[in-house]
Amino acid sequence: MSYINMLAFGVYPFIALAVFFIGTWIRYDREQYTWKTSSSQMLESKQLRKGSLPFHIGILGIFFGHLVGLLTPKPVWHILGVSNEAKQWLAIIAGGIFGLICLYGLVILINRRMNNVRVRATSSVMDILLLWLLLFQLVLGLISIYYSTSHVVYGAEGEKAGVMLMLMSWAQNIVTLDPVEAVAAISNPIIEWVFKLHVFIGMTIFLVFPFTRLVHMFSAPIQYLTRQHQVVRKRFAR
Repeated sequence: MSYINMLAFGVYPFIALAVFFIGTWIRYDREQYTWKTSSSQMLESKQLRKGSLPFHIGILGIFFGHLVGLLTPKPVWHILGVSNEAKQWLAIIAGGIFGLICLYGLVILINRRMNNVRVRATSSVMDILLLWLLLFQLVLGLISIYYSTSHVVYGAEGEKAGVMLMLMSWAQNIVTLDPVEAVAAISNPIIEWVFKLHVFIGMTIFLVFPFTRLVHMFSAPIQYLTRQHQVVRKRFAR
């Protein structure tokens, strides 16, 4: 079991992150014509509008929530006056809200992708696999809320925030290139299977990222917020 933990949570994350950074860079450098969302709005727009907005709101909230929650050092939370238990409740509530919003949008998008004949015809295998992978990961995250709540409400004193702290330790040790400490943290007996599988699938999403349309997140048109307004004059018929 220790070898499996080292492979899955000490070696695999570095492979996934290496493919993520190097693969994304190579694709941007060599395949810029594929660096796009490949929007199918012209084929069907009603369901796309209905599902796209909640999906993006939810997934962005989840992404930045994980980013801040996992990588912010414990002393910083203490300086801010946020206790471990309060932080876990914040993660449970915010994660649940954004997770359900994302789930609502994602189910609509999957239904559209699978059941609209024209959209399905223009979909690649990776487009379909990515949506189902995101759904699986999202459901795992929502299931993990049940376990997290059980720890806070019914768990022993050491378990109330222990899982959260162990997962934070794993993520921070991966970032600081210390796989031994990372594996030691996530191998703790209080970490249930759902958290480990959630972490593993999360790393898998990083692994496949350069080969999907997710790359468009690095090309968000932020500059549109600050650019000068374009002057558009109405053309009058003579």
